[in-house]
Amino acid sequence: MLCIGRIQTGNGSHCTPRPLAFRIDHHRVPAPELQLDIYLHVKVLLSMILGLAIAQLLRGVSRIVQHPQKFPVYWVHLIWTLFLFLYLVHFWWWEFALERIAQWTFPLYFFLAVYATLLYLICSLFFPDEIDEYEGFRNYFYYRRKWLFAFMIIVFSLDFVDTAIKGPSYRAQFGTVANVRDAVFIVLCLLAMQIGNRFFQATFACLAVSLEILYILKTSLTLS
Repeated sequence: MLCIGRIQTGNGSHCTPRPLAFRIDHHRVPAPELQLDIYLHVKVLLSMILGLAIAQLLRGVSRIVQHPQKFPVYWVHLIWTLFLFLYLVHFWWWEFALERIAQWTFPLYFFLAVYATLLYLICSLFFPDEIDEYEGFRNYFYYRRKWLFAFMIIVFSLDFVDTAIKGPSYRAQFGTVANVRDAVFIVLCLLAMQIGNRFFQATFACLAVSLEILYILKTSLTLS
């Protein structure tokens, strides 16, 4: 117990011990300065996970360049690598919109951590530690395409929630475009899980990169 006040009496003053307690007001909106500090605190974990994801892609491409015989290249796989790189950079670029969130909660923080972790897992699946049993990335891509596109479906599904939490102004301006893009990608990923035709897979990969570039140009040239 701490003495945090004195009571004056006829015989003098004596210390009245009172418990020192901390109370958190869950309904109070943080001041702008504190709100920014909270966002900076939250984004540390996200930046770490996304940094690992980008590093996984770069390491995979570097291994292909260093050991082309050990890791035979497949151009469709590289197109998807480019898509993932664009997606990761775009994700982090526009997550600055989360700074506008007035009240952070642990479920929201946990959701963003899961989202970023799934992106890292996709990058790990595209560039596993060993592919000797598949004799190159072509066979690996087709043997593991159901896993690859299943994770992509989960990511695009989470993007619906990510769009919703960025606030009414963002939803009003870009919400329809973002939701249509996510819905199209989910449908195409479902088809890609079932269709092993190489022409379809190549077309989907090129279309995915083209749509992502157009989406970036449409929504994210500036942070204003």
